Amino acid sequence: MDHDTAARMTLIRSASEAGSKVFATILTRSPISRIDIARHTGLSQAAVTKAVSPLVAAGLVDAPPVTQRDGLPGRPAAPVSIVPDAMVMLGIKINPDEIIAVATDLATNVLVRAQRALATHDPEAVADAVVDVIIALEQDLGDKAESIAGVGLAISGDIDTSSAVVRASAIMGWTDVAFGAALQDRLAWPVTLENDVNALTIGEHWFGVGLGTASFAIVTIGLGIGSGLHLNGQVISGAYGVSGEIGHLPLAAPEHVCSCGRRGCVEAVAATPAIAAAVSAAHGREIGIDEAVRLAHASDPAAEAAFREAARIIGTAIATLVNLAGPEVVIIGGEGVSNFDLFEETLRSAFDAHAFGAAARCPIVTRPHTFEDWARGAAAAAIQSLVR
Repeated sequence: MDHDTAARMTLIRSASEAGSKVFATILTRSPISRIDIARHTGLSQAAVTKAVSPLVAAGLVDAPPVTQRDGLPGRPAAPVSIVPDAMVMLGIKINPDEIIAVATDLATNVLVRAQRALATHDPEAVADAVVDVIIALEQDLGDKAESIAGVGLAISGDIDTSSAVVRASAIMGWTDVAFGAALQDRLAWPVTLENDVNALTIGEHWFGVGLGTASFAIVTIGLGIGSGLHLNGQVISGAYGVSGEIGHLPLAAPEHVCSCGRRGCVEAVAATPAIAAAVSAAHGREIGIDEAVRLAHASDPAAEAAFREAARIIGTAIATLVNLAGPEVVIIGGEGVSNFDLFEETLRSAFDAHAFGAAARCPIVTRPHTFEDWARGAAAAAIQSLVR
């Protein structure tokens, strides 16, 4: 880490509450005038100017001479912008079979990327594999590696972000694993550990759809069924870090056993392994999810029934989420979106059947997310952790 990056990190970490608000607003909304910063933060223009000055001096923010006006006589609009390459953040998405990693600038634009297969779920071995993929990112970054300021890790499961502990991750087979500490011992930069769907939601909140809506929910369909909530300008993690876990709502029949060990969870019917297992049982042989999709598109009755039941359960779960939290929009993402045509009609019918009153007006839209997007979300979580 070079001297400038270290100084910038110190400035951000030592900022007052007002200073953090100002920097976060510039980070997510630049270019933006000081007047608009004051409107968004509720601070006085004098307080905004005081907070902006050290950010400009540190090279984090660019403030060119005033050349515009905001339409009010005598009120110049002085646009300020984040300097994206002032820092580099690393984002790591850990899947059961691979690690996807990106290095981004402060706007989460991807600079370089790397990927590694995982041969084992042993936490120490996975930590070593993360270090290996980070070394690859550093090599590809060249001189820019000196600007690395943090690492974000995204893992499916019950994650205690404050202590960086994976309390439970069914897909990794981990319980009470201090994975953040294991990485921190190996790395020179601050490490942020976050639930993967929450990380994706943070990315959308700061740099995506969240900038245009007061509230939204992300529901992901794939190896698991996850959900992230953005309400009243904040990504909700809950007192115990498990808010929005619609994948474990007990909406399925009790004979379905979930990977978490409980019965009747949404995931036990609607996650891709559950769909593949249902089609396999009907055909009396092992069938993977790709073949199950092909069979469903070919009007195979068992495959169609499996996707229909998954869609019904997911639609009911989304209606439950919307009834409780009331987001403006629900975004469906994850690898299952590529086959959303197999879910859509039944999912929307189930949602309409269970959404209460005006909640039925909540639009459900799809937004394809690659695993690289999840890694970008991890980088966004690291940025948020640094700023706050």
